[in-house]
Amino acid sequence: MASKTANTPAKGARKAAAKDASPRTTAPRPKAGEVVLLSGGSPQIAKGHGDAPVQAYIAATPGWKSDRGCRLDEIIVRTIPGARKAVKWNSPFYGVGDQDLEKGGGWFLSFHCFTKYVKVTFFRGVSLRPLPPGASTHRDVRYLDIREDDQFDKAQFADWVKQASQLPGERM
Repeated sequence: MASKTANTPAKGARKAAAKDASPRTTAPRPKAGEVVLLSGGSPQIAKGHGDAPVQAYIAATPGWKSDRGCRLDEIIVRTIPGARKAVKWNSPFYGVGDQDLEKGGGWFLSFHCFTKYVKVTFFRGVSLRPLPPGASTHRDVRYLDIREDDQFDKAQFADWVKQASQLPGERM
């Protein structure tokens, strides 16, 4: 009768094989002040509240997406003076009031950069008219995907921002 361990290397052989294996390589660590781009091209920015982290995110976004992020931010701020800003989950967030939903506060919009487009998330997008084009698996959420060569309707975006800011916000 064959033993159960006949096809399994001995403990000593496994340890020796592991010792001979080349060391695991990792990506070089970023230098102080360097921004890391995630696999989709979104900058990895530390979470924080206020305009500074949002501007750092926009500035670190590569190529045409930085300009688009700047335009989105300008339209949001012009449409909703005093909008609250934050970076969470490597995405700029925009809100009104405080986080108290009974007082109408919370986050109404976010955007995130991907390799080939910028995705704007309207947290209560199903209540906007006309409906933003991108459907979601989340019941209330609608998306607007903006690609480099897309014609961007600033007036429609500003209207959606205004509508979204008047709806109950999302608490995150």
